[in-house]
Amino acid sequence: MSYRVRFVDPARNYRMIQQEIDAAYSEVMCRGDLIDRAQLKSFEENLAKFVGTKYAVGLNSGYDALHMSLRAAGIGPGDEVIVPAHTFVATCSAVVNVGAKPVLVDVAKDFNIDVGRIEEAISPKTRGIVPVHLSGYMADMPRIMQIAEKYNLVVIEDACQSLGSSIDGRGAGSWGLTGCWSFYPFKILGGYGDGGAITTNDPDVALFATRMRYNGEDRDTGEYHGHGFTCLLDNLQAAFLDVKLKYLPSWIERRKAIAERYRAALSDIPDLLLPHYDDPRRDHIYQNYTLRAKQGSEFSDYLKANGVEVLTQFRKPYYRHEALNLEDRGFPETEALSREVCSLPMNVEITDEEVDYVISVVRSFYGK
Repeated sequence: MSYRVRFVDPARNYRMIQQEIDAAYSEVMCRGDLIDRAQLKSFEENLAKFVGTKYAVGLNSGYDALHMSLRAAGIGPGDEVIVPAHTFVATCSAVVNVGAKPVLVDVAKDFNIDVGRIEEAISPKTRGIVPVHLSGYMADMPRIMQIAEKYNLVVIEDACQSLGSSIDGRGAGSWGLTGCWSFYPFKILGGYGDGGAITTNDPDVALFATRMRYNGEDRDTGEYHGHGFTCLLDNLQAAFLDVKLKYLPSWIERRKAIAERYRAALSDIPDLLLPHYDDPRRDHIYQNYTLRAKQGSEFSDYLKANGVEVLTQFRKPYYRHEALNLEDRGFPETEALSREVCSLPMNVEITDEEVDYVISVVRSFYGK
């Protein structure tokens, strides 16, 4: 259907920076810089600096970042890894695909893993924790790192939705062994196709990922260091992402301003739980503006019927898909928010008039 307000509008975003994107394209194509060239190295250096780590390694997707991180950590068959019950399935699938067992833990009101439930899920087989920083708001990393140190666990941050977020000024993706990033087009830093990366302070992890992303080969020596994969970030995408990364701080401020408009206009509606949390340590960058509506699909369907494109992740929790063969240990918060979740349009290309329209549709649903 044709929406009056799009959830995101990649074409409009492209037009905002078209001259620079076209120049990056021209440089890559005219030089023939197609695979693993200077544009990728430049983006990796700038991404690491932005996140606050020593290294960044460009990969083909957020899933590849998770998969590569688990392998770099030596996690495999016989191991258990704690993951949240509410997230995109790739977080869990990466664990399964290295031969380990995912152990699911329920989430809290902020959609992130309930730190108070982690220890009860730890067993002698537990090797790692994969906290997910969902929608631009970080999981409680200080407490997670304390637990990890206590039990000698590896921490791999699924930060795919939270580039630019922080706790006490320390950026997402700089706490664990690695931070994992996705540059899927709808992400806060989105490419024109898929892409991903890891950030890390560990030189051995960075070297492992750099070799394994290219079939296990050291490109300088030609020596193979294992059976690797083909998951290198495309050089053209790296050039585009390097352009966009310069704009990210100002784009984050725009997102915060939109979130504040939503808060001011919708906070008087008791049936909505808005994504504003009372923790001054944590900086919410609003990758998504994900609220909870007591009316669930009735609410989100009304918005779509009135021209507002919304996202409802995930009505059916991933562990309830039979083919995934996962253990459902009972996750009441995940079940509740899955019925109520709805993300309103949140992007830097949206106009104030479009934000006002979204607000008016939401208020009209509630007779306000």
